[in-house]
Amino acid sequence: MKHLFCICSILISGLCSAQISNINKSITIGYANETITLDGKLDEAIWSKLTPIENFRQNFPSDSVPARAPTQIYMFANDQHLHIGVVCHSSGNNWIVNSLRRDYQAGGADNITLLFDTFSDGTNAFFFGINPEGVLREGTISNGGDFSLSWENKWKGRSHVYDNYYTAELVIPFSTLRYNIPSEKWKFYAYRFDSQTNEISTWPGTPINQNITNMAYSGDMIWEKTLDTKSGSVSLIPFVTSGINKNYEDDTATNTIYEIGGDAKIAITPGLNLDLTVNPDFSQVEVDAQITNLDRFEIFFPERRQFFLENADLFGEFGFGNINPFFSRRIGVGTDTQTDATIQNRIYGGVRLSGKIDPKTRIGVLNMQTASEKSRGVPGTNYGVGVIQRKLWSRSNVGIIAVNKQIVEDVTPDSVSINAYNRVLGADFNYASYDNTYSGKTFVHTSFTPDNDAQLAHGTFFEYNTRKLGMFWSHEYVDDNYNAEVGFVRRKDYFRISPGAELRYYPQNKWINDYAISAEMDMFWRPELGKTDHTYSLGIGGQFTERAQFNFSVNHEYIFLFNAFDPTGTESDELAAGQDFSYVNVTGRFRSDTRKVFSWEVNPYLGQYFNGWRYGTDGSFTIRYQPYGSFTLNYAVNTFNMPHLDGSRQTFLISPRIDYTLSKSLFTSFFIQYNSQTDNTNINARIQWRFAPVSDLIIVYTDNYLTGNIDTIDRFALDIRNRSIVLKLTYWLNI
Repeated sequence: MKHLFCICSILISGLCSAQISNINKSITIGYANETITLDGKLDEAIWSKLTPIENFRQNFPSDSVPARAPTQIYMFANDQHLHIGVVCHSSGNNWIVNSLRRDYQAGGADNITLLFDTFSDGTNAFFFGINPEGVLREGTISNGGDFSLSWENKWKGRSHVYDNYYTAELVIPFSTLRYNIPSEKWKFYAYRFDSQTNEISTWPGTPINQNITNMAYSGDMIWEKTLDTKSGSVSLIPFVTSGINKNYEDDTATNTIYEIGGDAKIAITPGLNLDLTVNPDFSQVEVDAQITNLDRFEIFFPERRQFFLENADLFGEFGFGNINPFFSRRIGVGTDTQTDATIQNRIYGGVRLSGKIDPKTRIGVLNMQTASEKSRGVPGTNYGVGVIQRKLWSRSNVGIIAVNKQIVEDVTPDSVSINAYNRVLGADFNYASYDNTYSGKTFVHTSFTPDNDAQLAHGTFFEYNTRKLGMFWSHEYVDDNYNAEVGFVRRKDYFRISPGAELRYYPQNKWINDYAISAEMDMFWRPELGKTDHTYSLGIGGQFTERAQFNFSVNHEYIFLFNAFDPTGTESDELAAGQDFSYVNVTGRFRSDTRKVFSWEVNPYLGQYFNGWRYGTDGSFTIRYQPYGSFTLNYAVNTFNMPHLDGSRQTFLISPRIDYTLSKSLFTSFFIQYNSQTDNTNINARIQWRFAPVSDLIIVYTDNYLTGNIDTIDRFALDIRNRSIVLKLTYWLNI
């Protein structure tokens, strides 16, 4: 009992100290009926009258000292806009800017990001960022710290570079944000990357063991005059698409593409938004990056389509990543019943209502209708999703989700069996303590189909995160007949536990800034058969003082095969079902300092593999041409020596990519992907002209080739599979 009391005292004192560190971290936003000339120079009189946010604290390399590179942030509001002025000092003029493309990644370059938790819930926020070249980015934070650059809206920003510092001005219309009316207080947080002092700093201050985007460490943003500006607006986003494509494999006639459609965004209230889409077109979506697939289960590719992205966390983050009841990428995808091939299925239209109805309650309703295609046996289908989420305590919430997939026009052949409906009902509880020392979630989901009784999926995750110690526990259970047809479920009929822990050290010497020693376990059972898989890992990883990162682990793996499987992914002889395999391997990762003109990453694998050996690596090499762009070569190479095969096998994935920005409104990219597993070479070229805010002219050219054997140069061959060129024009109009 004495020991238990001591442990509790330590944990409580840690929690209290974290809370005390944020006391009096607040700013007051004044009201001024003024406007500014948006040039990034902060030379208007209003800026000199404001009290700045300053006293940033380091997050890297240390979290216990003030920032070496001073930062000041000034803010004031008028009836329509929030005005922000920023001053970022440094030790020189060698600013690093990766490119002029909007929505850049922050790491390894100079920039500042401002986060606004408009409902003060400690979990969700909008963010806006700018760098020394005046390149902008915006996005959302969900679940306390999950980061997404997918959200877009209209706002403006400019920067100006001086000797040893740069300044910036940002003008954000209140109509772009969602918030409660009236508002007396928001939460605010900021972080900055300064490449010259090799420093990451934050306001008010975030511990080094926490995610840099964690909203648990935000300060109070108090409105001097109660904010009652209605953010309601109507935005129309029409598009027109034209192009041609040709399928050479099937030798079909050239297909001409011409589509008209669009989206509408209607702010019902400042916190609740209605989205409408008619004949949505997704031709602007970039091609998915290919991977070397050595897995027995489906690979996850994230949603990229713009209509589904606002409030995507509200719909898409129930369950775990591998047990997800709603995955929007399933909508608009069908299966050709004649060839069993996956095809794009036309979406007639859809509607989504999402947002907050009060400071503690979020709701979401989505409904979409797809077309039937009788020639391919694809039924017309209606997709419906309903969600409600209620905040609990300081940063926790409970949510309920209902998903319905309903066949409304069945044109499938009699020989093909499909479910007339598929439904999932589930509840999630997400927990996060005030300072995020404790966090986790638990969920229970049930699926319903005409031929099966209710089937369950359940999971729990819990994490303890302090400066010197991290521990987590996860378990999952999925019934054999659990069926979430509009979700993403990698495997069924199993129970899984995944505990782990790491000890963290911060020597902050000349070479190593921080490192951690870790131990993890991942085990699967089938209820009627016992253990089927496990991975035991011991590792060490960390960061060098100059930002390079490293990781090394030793792993013991066990797998029982229920089905025949080709572990090389090369369509070679399969290992027979009913066998089990136990083997040891070592894996690693090293990523160099991305602030350098030349940077690289390597992820080697060496060791036993099923009944043989595998040697391989993947990674990238990048050369930056500042500030216009970069050349990157991504690669993955594997060699398999396995007794059941006649000789060794190899896989290759080579993908050179050029990103070049001619200006802050004209972006180009060109890349090639060669994948030996699919005998496919993909060529993609893209030009994007942002001629007005959130309005684009996009041209995309794509070629796919069947690639012959490349064991020798004289055997190399390319046979064209399909080719397309598409032009899309989209315009964002506020009414």
